[in-house]
Amino acid sequence: MRRIDEGEMPMPEINPDKVCFVIAKAREYLSGDPGAEPDASNAADDGERAILTDANASVRRELAEFLRALDEDETNALVALLWIGQGDFEPDDWQAAVASAAERGGEPAWRYLLGIPTLPDDLEDALSAFGRSCEDFDAASGA
Repeated sequence: MRRIDEGEMPMPEINPDKVCFVIAKAREYLSGDPGAEPDASNAADDGERAILTDANASVRRELAEFLRALDEDETNALVALLWIGQGDFEPDDWQAAVASAAERGGEPAWRYLLGIPTLPDDLEDALSAFGRSCEDFDAASGA
């Protein structure tokens, strides 16, 4: 685990390694093959056994399960980081961003996060704003 310098801004609600895992998996998910294209076969001819595959389904499932397993504080911190990365909040407004994330209604946070096409870049920008990066995580994971 990466040691956090005393001079870095506080971000206690979530471990940066978890954020880096989300970044890595989101990049993999967003850059993956959307799946097989439908072919010209006739379902009546092939006994309706032709199944379109989604090569990205396992990555999405893994990321969704990871996001669902986060506790409430971690989930709120991840959403707050997203918003900081998008420029909706400044790093100095960390507590306000987390509080706003806790009050966010609507769809489940994991689904909301998976629906953001810029998720990995926004999270990376937010980590950078806090003086952190995923370099140590990437080196340890072989990414």
